[in-house]
Amino acid sequence: MGYRVPPTPARRAAAGPHLMDRGEARAGAAVPPKRRLSLLFAALAAGGLVAPISGATEPATILVCTNPVSGASWQIRIDFRNETVDSNPARISTTQISWHDATDGGNYTLDRKSGALTVIVASSTGGYFLHDRCISRDDRAHSVR
Repeated sequence: MGYRVPPTPARRAAAGPHLMDRGEARAGAAVPPKRRLSLLFAALAAGGLVAPISGATEPATILVCTNPVSGASWQIRIDFRNETVDSNPARISTTQISWHDATDGGNYTLDRKSGALTVIVASSTGGYFLHDRCISRDDRAHSVR
């Protein structure tokens, strides 16, 4: 009990899955190969599969960080393309940026939303934590005026 002449795609779609050939009843086979390829290109064009989480499309940024207790400030340069902070390898996510600076032994974590910078420096006596605040160099120029 089967069709001698295969039904047209429109008739097959209207009739439902019971008219599908055995090979077409498998998961994912209902979408023709050309259609799958066009869906892949559409997703690539939309950037859904290309845009990295790390933010590599962002330009390099210079931040001014300030210790709220001492008032000391310094600049850091974040290079999203090379995933570095001041030439130190960094882990960059959508929520934070963390890196280790071998010159001072500090482990840094920057919260990208609030600008809170936590510095952890280990030592034989236990080490210490610093809590600083970082803002964009452009934002600082506007807030000083």
